[in-house]
Parts: sequence; structure tokens; C-alpha cells
Amino acid sequence: MKTICLYFQIHQPFRLRRYRFFDIGNDHYYYDDFQNEEIFRKVANMCYIPANRTIIEMIRKSGGKFKVAFSISGIALEQIETYAPELLDSFKELIDLGGVEFLTETYAHSLSSLGDPNEFKIQVKMHTEKIQSLFGITPAVFRNTELIYSDDLSEMIYDMGFRGMLTEGAKHILGWKSPNYVYASAVRPDLKLLLKNDRFSEDLSLRFADYSWTEYPLTADKYMSWIESTAETENIINIFLNYEVLGSLHSSSTGIFDFFKALPRFASQKNISFSLPSELFESNEAVDQIVVPYPMSWVDEEKDCSSWLGNVLQQEAFQKINTISERVRLCRDRRLLQDWLYLQSSDHFYYMNTKHYNLFSPYDNPYDAFNNYMNVLSDFILRVEAQYPSSIENEELNSLLTTIHNQDKEIEQLEKKLKRYEEMGKIKKMENNTIEELRTENDHEIIAASVDTQIAD
Repeated sequence: MKTICLYFQIHQPFRLRRYRFFDIGNDHYYYDDFQNEEIFRKVANMCYIPANRTIIEMIRKSGGKFKVAFSISGIALEQIETYAPELLDSFKELIDLGGVEFLTETYAHSLSSLGDPNEFKIQVKMHTEKIQSLFGITPAVFRNTELIYSDDLSEMIYDMGFRGMLTEGAKHILGWKSPNYVYASAVRPDLKLLLKNDRFSEDLSLRFADYSWTEYPLTADKYMSWIESTAETENIINIFLNYEVLGSLHSSSTGIFDFFKALPRFASQKNISFSLPSELFESNEAVDQIVVPYPMSWVDEEKDCSSWLGNVLQQEAFQKINTISERVRLCRDRRLLQDWLYLQSSDHFYYMNTKHYNLFSPYDNPYDAFNNYMNVLSDFILRVEAQYPSSIENEELNSLLTTIHNQDKEIEQLEKKLKRYEEMGKIKKMENNTIEELRTENDHEIIAASVDTQIAD
């Protein structure tokens, strides 16, 4: 029986305002609040809210047979809380209905997995805690920013406790192999992988509203027929999409919502089910391992990381922000730590991309994007150095970090010990109360016996 694993990515960055050279050292606020709110509300009204309503309807009408997974960056969750709290309520309604799974990713939708392993681990933990605090669930499956994956990364993910991960089914990695199976990491065979099926994913993300496409218009019946006709042994079809496919990249006038609403009905007719990533990892063994020596992603034809780090502008900006990571992590300034997260979003580097025209960039060209980002970063570095000057040698900084780390461990141990003492105190109190109750009960029995004796006499 064939099954579809449908997954959506949701992310919106905090876009930077026009930050001039003369603002450096004088103005420490970096964001275009008007544009950020306007764009988020627009996308929420066009896509997120109606898409959630559509999926709620699909789950209910299918009797819970329709299932879908989401990955929402921590920065996007913050904007949902601020600009569209009703959207948060609809996600909670989806969770209550069942058949929905939330995945863990980097909090800032960052490239930290490519440059700073310590920051990467911190952000993954932050994102997990954010999902727990908002929805009361703990994600079991990992999905990296833009599906970035490599052998080295799989080792980090495994060591963090994850046993399942989503990534791209790149042709240069798979070769003749099909993405329609469960695979495993070559360096950590216990880490299972689901690979994106490019054809079926891009039929929806790229070609759905393309009038020049020979298969236009695409109907739910035709789409399910294609999935049904895949090789008999290829039972897992992974369709990984940006959520903005629904209503934003393809407007409602294209029929995209009606198309999705019809999917469960035609899937049922063709004996095709829907599954969550965790269900597939639990019920399927890996058929083979894949070797990925260099990072791959789901972006562009190359399926690599050149969209973010492919030119000297991007590399300079990325190297610059990574040089201060250890010093930032020493800080306790909440505003500074918040800016640190927002400045790491992969979008800032994507706007510097010179490979092709960037439809979503708020800048006129990649060079404006670079200059603006570097101005902001220069001011940010001044703020960091005001707390931890660059005159502090790396050895001294490392020593300070070690001391803080040891203090944190000592505090954690003391808190555990205190908790044990509190529990022991509660037990002791319970024992004392029990003894007192027994004494009282014994006194009552003695008095009762004495009264009975007196009555008998």
C-alpha cells in the first residue's frame, strides 16, 4: 500500500531596515517593523489561515486519515504570537484533531549547522523548548534549515537524540536510486532519513499554475494516478513544500485549495494513505545508506548551499558573524541575544545571492543587501565588544567559558540535590503525619476500650 508523507515549511525572517553607515554606533535598532508586520499579516491572510482551515476540513472529512507534518521556525512562531495570534489557535486546533506532527529545526532558521556546531545545538534545543511551551508536545523528528544535510551533520543530529530526519532526494546523491524508501545515514546507520521526491513536490510548488506546462491543469485525480503508477515496491512518496504554496505562491484563484481538498478522496479511491514522518520511521527499516560528504539542500538545480554561501559577499558576511559567536554566548543581555538570533536567519544571506533574480528580496540588488547587513553587523559587533572586548585573548575567553560552564554544571547539580532534599523532606513530613495519625487512632481505640469497660461494669 502506498503512502504519502506531506510536510510543510513555515518561516518568515525579521527584515532589516535601511541602516546607514552613519547609524553605526548611534542607533541599535535594526528592523523594519512596518514591513515585517505588513508582510506577515498579508501572508497569514492569503495563505496560513485559509490553509489551516483547509487542512482542518480535510482531516475532519477524511475521518482523521489525512495527515501532515509542519516545521515552523522559532522566529516565525514569535511573529505568529505578535501579529496573528489567531493563527496560533488554529494550529492548536489542528493538534487537538490529531494527524499532525511538528518537527524540530534551528530556532532562527539559520546556517549554524555549516559554521558553528555549538550554536546549532543551542538553537535546536531552543526550538524544541519553544514547541513544548506553545503546543505541549516534544518533536521526535528533525528537519534542518532548507533541508540542509551532510554526513557530518547526521552525526550531530544523532548525538542530540534524534533517530529520524527529513532531507532532499538530490539526484547527484541518489544516482539511480529512488527517493521513495526510508534510507539511513552512512556514518550513523541508526539515523533514518526521508528524502524529498522532487517530481511530485515540484509539480505542486513550481508547475501547478504554469499554463505552458503540458500537464496543465493538474487535478487531484491525475496527481493521485501518477503516484499510484510508481513502481510497486516504492511505497513512500515524500512531498515536501513551502506552506506558501497554498494561497501565496499560488493564489486561491488557481484552484490550489480545491485541489488539496480533493486529495484525500482520490487517495482513498486508489488505496493511498497519508503518514507522518515518525510513523514511517517506526514502521519501516532503511533499505540502504546514503553518503553525503558535502552539504546538500532543497534549493535550486544544484541542490547545494551556494544560494547562501556561493559568493564572496555571502562568505564574508557569514565568516564575520561566526567570529563573534563565543563572545555573544557569554552575554546575558536579552536584547543582544535576540538580535543575535534574528541576524542569523538564512534569508539575509540569500538576499546576497548573485546567481539569479531574487523575487522575495527587499533590496534592489545583492550588493545593497550586503552593505546593509554589514552595517548592521558592524554596530552589533561594537555592542558585543563593549561587553567582551576583542582585547581579551582567545585563551582567556576559553578559560572564562570553561569557568562559566563548570559553574552552570555545579548549579545544576546543586538544584538536583536540593530537589532530592525537598522530596526527602516531604517523605519525612508524610511519615511524621502518618505516625501522628496512628497515635491518634491508637488513643481513640484506648479511650473507646476504656468506655466499653466502664459501661460493662
